[in-house]
Amino acid sequence: MNFLNKAQIIGNVTRDPDIRQTKAGQPVTTIGVATNRRFRDASGEVREEAEFHNVVCWGKLAELAGQLLKKGTKVFFEGRLQTRSWDDESGVKHYRTEIVAQDMIVLSARQYADSDGDASVDDVPVEPGGEDLVF
Repeated sequence: MNFLNKAQIIGNVTRDPDIRQTKAGQPVTTIGVATNRRFRDASGEVREEAEFHNVVCWGKLAELAGQLLKKGTKVFFEGRLQTRSWDDESGVKHYRTEIVAQDMIVLSARQYADSDGDASVDDVPVEPGGEDLVF
């Protein structure tokens, strides 16, 4: 991966993933991710800013992102930056810079719902030898 074109973000998913397929049958998922930063302004007041990113996943990663992510999930993405452009109906040129994901790590604890739809720790499957793992 070209170091100058590399992107790594940790943020929260802003909307449920949009899962589609190309005409050739290739899975593609688009995800909105918000990153936040806190800082002190010139007057010493603590401020917070949010930056919004568009992430595109292809192939198996697209399928996994569609299954594992939902609005509010904290996630890490690594990939490359890509800017594309298009002209709208009135001839105005638009640009969009996206992160084309090559790796993803879900950072939020996974929630398992009981029959009432409420999350319960008792519903978390336990792998052999993993009884002391906490999700």
